[in-house]
Amino acid sequence: MTAGNDFDPGAPEPMLFSALLTPHRSLNRTGFVVLMVLLSAISFAAGVVFLMMGAWPVVGFLGLDVLAIHFAFRINFRRAAASEEISVTPSELRVRRTSHRGHVVEWVLNPLWVRIDRKADEEFGIERLYLVSRGRHLSIASFLGPDEKASFANALSAALATARRGVTYNPVS
Repeated sequence: MTAGNDFDPGAPEPMLFSALLTPHRSLNRTGFVVLMVLLSAISFAAGVVFLMMGAWPVVGFLGLDVLAIHFAFRINFRRAAASEEISVTPSELRVRRTSHRGHVVEWVLNPLWVRIDRKADEEFGIERLYLVSRGRHLSIASFLGPDEKASFANALSAALATARRGVTYNPVS
């Protein structure tokens, strides 16, 4: 027999905030293929014109340009695999950062002792967001733009305030 107010250590904590941040990529794979086909066609046409004029070395440089753009986009697509997951429960703030190579780094902080520090510019808006705990700064949300960082900071601040207030007990649910 147990009392109605016994503490159950196995019960999952409520999730107060959860966000998965990924780098923004405006060009998908289909757009990349279309862009490369158009670029290759334009380079080929220009190469034929230069070849007819007798400037045959230009054809090789046009091909190198297409290859350089192709490799730059491949690197860009690989870097899109990076992510940052931030979650807040009443007892912990967890930041899990995954690099584009798959390396995972995770920080677990006490939400009672964490504050959000913003580095802002008058014209640009919020440039950087930091979680500050015990004198250490952890940069977060670097993938986001200034307006998105402001919205993200407000939502995370609200979740941290809820964690500081503590979990409310609702016997009905």
